Amino acid sequence: MAEYEILHEKSPVFYDRYERKGELQHQTHYCPGCGHGVAHKLIAEAIEDLGLQGKTIFVSPVGCSVFAYYYFNTGNVQVAHGRAPAAATGIKRACPDKIVISYQGDGDLAAIGTAEIVHAANRGEKITVFFVNNAIYGMTGGQMAPTTMVGQTSTTSPWGRRPSNEGFPLHVSEMLATLEAPVYIERVALSDNKNIMKARKAIRKGLELQRDGAGFSLVEILSPCPTIWKKDPVEARKWVAEKMIPVFPLGVFRDRKGEIPKIDVPQKSVAEVLELCEDKAAANGKRHGKPCSIKIAGFGGQGVLLLGVVLAEMGMREHMEVSWLPSYGPEMRSGSAHCHVCLSKERIGSPLIAHPQVLVAMNEQSLRKFAPTVAPGGLILYNRDSLPEDFVIAHARVICVPASEIADRLGSAKVANVVMLGALLEETECMSADTAMAVIETAVKKPELLKQNDEALQAGRMYVDHQVRIGAVSQPDGFAY
Repeated sequence: MAEYEILHEKSPVFYDRYERKGELQHQTHYCPGCGHGVAHKLIAEAIEDLGLQGKTIFVSPVGCSVFAYYYFNTGNVQVAHGRAPAAATGIKRACPDKIVISYQGDGDLAAIGTAEIVHAANRGEKITVFFVNNAIYGMTGGQMAPTTMVGQTSTTSPWGRRPSNEGFPLHVSEMLATLEAPVYIERVALSDNKNIMKARKAIRKGLELQRDGAGFSLVEILSPCPTIWKKDPVEARKWVAEKMIPVFPLGVFRDRKGEIPKIDVPQKSVAEVLELCEDKAAANGKRHGKPCSIKIAGFGGQGVLLLGVVLAEMGMREHMEVSWLPSYGPEMRSGSAHCHVCLSKERIGSPLIAHPQVLVAMNEQSLRKFAPTVAPGGLILYNRDSLPEDFVIAHARVICVPASEIADRLGSAKVANVVMLGALLEETECMSADTAMAVIETAVKKPELLKQNDEALQAGRMYVDHQVRIGAVSQPDGFAY
């Protein structure tokens, strides 16, 4: 009898050791007989054979494959449940030269992520999706999945899936094949060696198509789940062949290279759209922005969030790093609203401001709530002519600006936020009033409204210049510094 050399070699696309746990670092976390291990092996071999390891990004969501990043020595992104196609879309569009794989189970792809997979396929995103269908929620204990078959029991369908109550199982490959954009869709099975070889071929083809610049491809893999099915590995494979394949027939549902029509549109960079060209900025002298963190708070309808947006756009026009983080209640009017605005010359780590340098309080409620959070030595602009009698604060300067009254005198209560913007710019000198008007001019087209906004901006500046600096009222009646 001839002697055979037994080779047991792991693809270099896998890490040498799986460091998720301190022990058994040569094993994955998958159950014995689970199809994920086989699917991983086929994918790794295809990546290796095609020489794609250095340019592959593997996107894995929540599910049994959640720890794929411990195994594949490629780029890895772990995403929220069902969101892999959306994340893969962003990655592929940002890095079109990469091979982006979305690896998903049936609960993830066909339930929580139904919208993501349908629209990614419909857009013809140039990604490859490997859809592992075992007809059950595996990781979370055996609940009914969208692909659970009629009559199949689960922890949430103990009498078996009933179409009259739970509907019919989804046939994802057939459904996506009705769309125009996908180029390749095939269903394979891990039921026996012959079908595993067909799965290997399909997986390889999906990656080849992406490598060659083709559009959306999906390989559905019917996979055993012995633990949840309560079967041994051999029985589980037979169950795939005898029970799943008749319901989910194998085959190619789409294999064509269709070109998606393109409609050319004018292309502008972000800097061009925002008129941030270097020469224009230099010519206009718009380079004097000062870093500042600002919280604006008040009622809905007072222009709280809009004021934040204006400040953020002003910052961009003055070549600063900016962030704007809104927070508001469900009410359209009179509910509480506030926003955070960061103006910085460095990259901003977080848009959330715990201790703002400036608080713009458009009402008393916001003053009382947020004034204690202002940074020591910071500034509070309060929308009244004086502070509440019982309100005392020692660690920050307070300037009372009756912005609403000034706005009423100008003929529109809506410009109170612009009055406060003028006061803010005059007091802090963080940015130019000219930039403020330039931003307002892009949003306000009616000449009479634009005139009111201009008057409001100037009124806020003049109030700080003439009323506050000349005739300041000391605390607790209003103004203190």
